[in-house]
Parts: sequence; structure tokens; C-alpha cells
Amino acid sequence: MDAIKVDEAKVDGAAEALKLENQLCFPLYAASNLLTRLYRPALDEIGLTYPQYLVMLVLWEKDGQSVSEIGRRLYLDSGTLTPLLKRMEANGILSRQRDSADERRVVVSLTRAGDALRKAAAKAPAKMVSNPALTVQEGETLRTIARKLVTNLAAMPDLAKGK
Repeated sequence: MDAIKVDEAKVDGAAEALKLENQLCFPLYAASNLLTRLYRPALDEIGLTYPQYLVMLVLWEKDGQSVSEIGRRLYLDSGTLTPLLKRMEANGILSRQRDSADERRVVVSLTRAGDALRKAAAKAPAKMVSNPALTVQEGETLRTIARKLVTNLAAMPDLAKGK
């Protein structure tokens, strides 16, 4: 029997590459998870989950957007977004209506109750600032780098095609 020759340098390199602390994705995932948990008490007070809060932020910026416009802003597909919007509609904070000019297009609008949440929701970012994990300057630097990462990733051909 022939012995299988193993390139120890390749094995060591692969093992090193597969260490959790060497992954770019993990600290981003963990930070996102921890930040979402930090937001939870403030959002619980106003009856929103974090994904619902993100939808509301988009609608508070510009009311009356299509599901696809909201999905583009939040990097969510309609299969993920539609059930979320249905729950929010059932809670009375937004409405969904087919566009009369294009039946395929669903327009999402704030209700009075949804618009009224804006004032209460304004307290959530302030609570995050009062419990800072980063300095203001570090937060701005991280936000700038994260925006660049999101923009560059979203422009990658495989991700743009939905693969």
C-alpha cells in the first residue's frame, strides 16, 4: 500500500483558517446579535421586534413604499419580508395595498398608530448612546466601514443575483 503524503503546511494553514477567531463573519454576527439584544428592552416598551423596528425606520423616512423598495433598503427578500409585514398589519401599525397602476406592486403605508410610534421609538437610539460600547468616534468609524462592507458585498455578482 502506498502511503498518502500529507502536506503538513496545508493542513496547518487550513486548520488556522477554520479557527473561529480568524473568521471575519463571526465578530460581525456576534456584534449584531448582541446589539439586537441591547435594543430589545427599548423596543419591547413600544411593542416592536428588531426587524419590525427596521421596517418602521424605513417607513418613517418615507411613507408609502413598495415591498420591494423596503426589501432593497433592508437587504431582505419578499419571502422574509411579507410575513413580517402581515404581522405588523395585524398589529395595526401599517397597511398593505395593491398599487392600482400595477397590481403586482404592494404599497406599504403607516397607519396613525404606526406614525404615533415614531415619538416613542425616538427614545431607543438615545438608550443605546447612554449605554455605549464604543466612543462616538469609534461608532462613526465602525458605521462607515460597515456601510462600505454592505455596499461592496451587495454589489458582488453572486449576491446581486440572489445566490
